[in-house]
Amino acid sequence: MGINNLSHFFSSKKFTLFVSLLGLYLVSTGTSWALFSFLRGDSEEGSKTVTEGRSRIDPNLPKTEECSLNGKMFSKPEKDIWEKRRPMTAIIENHADSRPQSGLSNADVVYEAVAEGGITRFLSVFYCGASEKDVRIAPIRSVRVYFIDWAAEYSKYPVFVHSGGANNICNTCPGGVKPRGDIAPEVDAFKKLITLGWRASQGNAMDAGTNLGVPAAVRNQFRLGEKAAWEHSYEGYTDKIFDEAAKRGFSNEDSKGASWDDRFVVWTFQDGKPQDTPKADTISFEFWTNKPDYDVSWKYDKGGNRYLRTNGGKEHQDFETKKQISTKNLVIQFVKERGPVDKEGHMFYTTVGEGEILVFQNGDVIEGTWKKRTQDDRTRFFDDKGEEIRFVRGEIWIEVVPTGNKIAY
Repeated sequence: MGINNLSHFFSSKKFTLFVSLLGLYLVSTGTSWALFSFLRGDSEEGSKTVTEGRSRIDPNLPKTEECSLNGKMFSKPEKDIWEKRRPMTAIIENHADSRPQSGLSNADVVYEAVAEGGITRFLSVFYCGASEKDVRIAPIRSVRVYFIDWAAEYSKYPVFVHSGGANNICNTCPGGVKPRGDIAPEVDAFKKLITLGWRASQGNAMDAGTNLGVPAAVRNQFRLGEKAAWEHSYEGYTDKIFDEAAKRGFSNEDSKGASWDDRFVVWTFQDGKPQDTPKADTISFEFWTNKPDYDVSWKYDKGGNRYLRTNGGKEHQDFETKKQISTKNLVIQFVKERGPVDKEGHMFYTTVGEGEILVFQNGDVIEGTWKKRTQDDRTRFFDDKGEEIRFVRGEIWIEVVPTGNKIAY
């Protein structure tokens, strides 16, 4: 374009219109950013500006509020956050190639059981411990029926996060159903979710592969730096998942005003009191023989009155904190194991009924019994005298081990 043409353009109505529109755009985006910044700012006493993955709560505030899930004490601003929610239960995998996981150290309660082939998986429960910040949880993986039974203890419709599950769907099979014997009816997790009314486009069962998308759940094959396999790549963000749950009507109350914990059974808690001479310094066990990558040991740390986790012979760290995973209470729950029950190698573990337990806390060990009357009933833990066991305030890990397995301690 020549000089005369440029001069003509700058003096034209088109140029004037262009400048006006550009100015309007800059003003509007600036206003939007200012509004966004304001909304992200301090919203209550004791809070800090929210930054993803970072604390929004002053850690020096007094811990005056008890968590109903594990008895741990938190600050008032944290309680103000979790009181607007209901517990989130999330399936996190434990394949050796998926470690270290993200977010396990923020879970209030964690259950570990074999998914198939001796490979374990976690049902992690996030409520109070996820109030401090937006927690990245990963890798999200598929569900098994027994995890559903434990999740059902945290309300009729808990926020349930997973990615797929055992099912009989087959896109290339006649009628869209797998041949008989491929999957046993008692381990069909999708069927169970549908029966409970959890699995729907706007249901409380949030499947990262179908009805839970960006920004609550995303694919990230580079979470650990190097590229991971596709099946290890789903990650979620607790704040965004809780927000999505609220949109679907699963906040602290349902559409009729009923609170999620109307029928919730709270375990009993006590302050920690370490033994002068610990009776159980190291607890170790295997889930399946010849699967050393999934062998577990917990080392008692008297100074912190806690147990530090080792998995597959290595310190088990949380990728987000870079710290070794720990718990205040370690429960070994013995259950009946049956399987593989079908051609896909699924296992079936008994969750309803009763069985033996070992509970480790304060450096001591308690022998007793677990009981669960129905699928949605709360599992209760009793000592050998029939008294309900009081958990030490803090994290609770429940290791679900086949009956007959030996526990060394």
